[in-house]
Amino acid sequence: MPHTLLHSVPLRILLLLLTVVLARCAAAAESESRPNVVLCMADDQGWGDVAYYGHPVLKTPVLDEMAASALRFDRFYAAAPVCSPTRGSVLTGRHPNRFGCFKWGHPLRPQETTIAEALRTAGYTTGHFGKWHLGSTRADSPVSPTGSGFDEWFSSPNFYENSPLLSHNGEVVETRGESSEVTVDLALKFMADAVKRDKPFLAVVWFGNPHSPHVAVDELKALYPDVPSNLQNYYGEITGIDRAMGKLRQGLRKLNVADNTLLWYTSDNGAQGPGSTGGLRGKKGSLWEGGIRVPNIIEWPAKIKKPAVTNFAGNTVDIYPTLMDVAGVEVENQVLPLDGVSLLPVIEGAAERRTAGMGFWDYPASGRPMKSGQMLAAQRQQQAEGELPEEEPVWKITKQYSDETFPGHSAWMSGDLKLHRIAGKNGENVKYELYNLAEDRAETIDLAADQPQRVAELKAELEAWLKSVVGSLNGNDYDN
Repeated sequence: MPHTLLHSVPLRILLLLLTVVLARCAAAAESESRPNVVLCMADDQGWGDVAYYGHPVLKTPVLDEMAASALRFDRFYAAAPVCSPTRGSVLTGRHPNRFGCFKWGHPLRPQETTIAEALRTAGYTTGHFGKWHLGSTRADSPVSPTGSGFDEWFSSPNFYENSPLLSHNGEVVETRGESSEVTVDLALKFMADAVKRDKPFLAVVWFGNPHSPHVAVDELKALYPDVPSNLQNYYGEITGIDRAMGKLRQGLRKLNVADNTLLWYTSDNGAQGPGSTGGLRGKKGSLWEGGIRVPNIIEWPAKIKKPAVTNFAGNTVDIYPTLMDVAGVEVENQVLPLDGVSLLPVIEGAAERRTAGMGFWDYPASGRPMKSGQMLAAQRQQQAEGELPEEEPVWKITKQYSDETFPGHSAWMSGDLKLHRIAGKNGENVKYELYNLAEDRAETIDLAADQPQRVAELKAELEAWLKSVVGSLNGNDYDN
């Protein structure tokens, strides 16, 4: 009987080939279960600051395309109405008051577990690009990007404009170009290196725009000839972000990783001065919808194969548990409790409504001014002279807070209802207001007097959550 090709190959060669095939299959399966992740965040872009929500002037063609082809959240919230706290919520999955990040310029606590640290345990390489605003940009600091789990970073202490100074892994460097494009270019180099090394990556891309002062490049201002100069700059900065997002998406396609990359776009709080809330009440700095509801799009072609729009109430605290779920990661000694929930069922089309309540608390504390250009210029000079001063450990727990009085404005969302608890700076003169966001997203009709039973129920849920937050704030979640 004639020999077949199979019979002519030695058994050991067949076994070797089988081993290679199985290894490649396993690697492919693992790669599919570990998508790349890119987290993009604008700085002060309001819910109405996109053309796809009907802005009459703004040009955001890339974001419009993403909103039309991916998963668009129409009810997505920043965990806080200002920048640093919301950014801390992204990294931890926890409300920022749990770790004392009350306002702008307040840092993370080193005891917190970040998404960068968590994904590194699953083999991810991690990078941060752009606005940090959660601590130091010195490599030796426990609240720098290095201290928070990032392998590679080009970071600014706060917002930044065109051709910014950035700290590259602790060393101050100069850049040239439009602010958002500079940020994306640096991130794409990191991604290309990760692809070359066959490593899944987490890239956190936090733009410095459209935070004031608004300084768009001439090319972008020219797109808006019929509006005043201040709006030319504001709109130009947002279109600059949009153009940078287009370059980012094209870069992912050139690297052949776009299909299995989860690309998440949102903003850190609601609109400031010239920005648009899309008709929502309040602006940056408030817990009314205009201060915390933000644009949000998730693009992940391997999972999101058809365009979808959801009214599921999402939050920046959900980013951490979602990515843990997506990557199949569990972390030993996870700091608990988390406030977020995984949005993977929403991404997969299996969930339409949030069942857990959602808490907000704008604690009356002062922000800490941080002027990026001055800080980085000083850091560069200190490094050149070899004299870096000792940092003040502002992240340490030095105060205990009462779990009986809860000063400031807090709120609790349950389904379509939103209860506001409005108190003074010392927790006095508490009043409650209740709104149905499905019928009244502008929060104009207070239902508290008409629905006392619902107010009582939501008040109890909110106060239980506030007590939990104070426990975390006082350090009860940590082993030491």
